[in-house]
Amino acid sequence: MSNEQGTVPAFKGFDQNLQCRGYQFEVGKTFEHVGSVEACASGFHACEFPLDVFRYYAPATSRFAVVTLAGDTDRDGDDTKIAAARITIEAEIKLPDLIQRAVKWVFDRAKWEEGPSATGDYGAASATGDYGAASATGNRGAASATGDYGAASATGNRGAASATGDYGAASATGDYGAASATGDYGAASATGNRGAASATGNRGAASATGDYGAASATGDYGAASATGDYGAASATGDYGAASATGNRGAASATGEQSIACALGYEGKARASETGWIVLARRDDEGNVLDVRTAKVGAEGIEAGKFYRLTEAGFELVED
Repeated sequence: MSNEQGTVPAFKGFDQNLQCRGYQFEVGKTFEHVGSVEACASGFHACEFPLDVFRYYAPATSRFAVVTLAGDTDRDGDDTKIAAARITIEAEIKLPDLIQRAVKWVFDRAKWEEGPSATGDYGAASATGDYGAASATGNRGAASATGDYGAASATGNRGAASATGDYGAASATGDYGAASATGDYGAASATGNRGAASATGNRGAASATGDYGAASATGDYGAASATGDYGAASATGDYGAASATGNRGAASATGEQSIACALGYEGKARASETGWIVLARRDDEGNVLDVRTAKVGAEGIEAGKFYRLTEAGFELVED
């Protein structure tokens, strides 16, 4: 059943052409649906919780945007997906921003408790001193460690862990979890399916081990690793390394003197003008048939474009 309500801020996924089920969208424009609105059947769809979009658009092959929904709306109750009669594509966002917004979304709705541990659903725990530890074990829980050498752990589904001090560690182990480490030398780990890990400080490390996971390292000398199938690893700082070892994973290294490595079945990699790509070719049983490296600018490899290794050599992956 549809109902009329005010505007709803949300997040939407698209394919590489900014299309959803063949419908072409454009940033900055508003689109109207004519007819009834029914979740999963008609209208324009988006999710309130940022990481719910990974259920429909894997991070390795998709683009994401902040949107505003309006007019008649409908929900299906399974997650935060909403169908609406009107949608405005406000701005495209990259994975680090999406992850930060996921952390904020959980924190804004969490029930903050005294002490470093929160065990109930929507519970939130905070550790603010150096060497502090915060743990949230319930679903949609939030753990925050703001001092240096702090540790934050969120183990429930759709949980969020944030470590903002230097040498901090953030871990989200439930499905659709988000882990963010913003200080230098920080580490962020998301081990559940469709989880996201972001390390934004210099020499940081981000790891996503679940299927459809996303790992992003934006500081210099950062490392991003995605080991699950259909995972995405992105290293945007200089001298960074991105590694995607799961099947059909994507590795992107856009900083200076960086390396992108995709070693799973039908994996793809791209690098900047001064970067390198490393690709493996496997059969459908996972046996390694070939491994090759190439410097951008050699062997026809162009900067900023994804390549896959085939029997014929490096093959450009079309959008």
